[in-house]
Amino acid sequence: MTNRYEIILYWCEEDALYVAEAPELPGCVAHGNTQEEAFQEIQIAMELWIQTATEFGDPIPEPKGRRLMYA
Repeated sequence: MTNRYEIILYWCEEDALYVAEAPELPGCVAHGNTQEEAFQEIQIAMELWIQTATEFGDPIPEPKGRRLMYA
């Protein structure tokens, strides 16, 4: 299920690395020295986010299946 969540990948000049965020999973962020590394790390972070939410009985949002809109 983790591969259906939107992932935002961008370069962070301040930290000099790539950042990957899964905005549908609050606080789920990872980073890497390359785009590929950041993408791999966010996949792991998303799995852990869902596992932790499951353990604590917290709700897990359904993937939207479309691009999120920001103001």
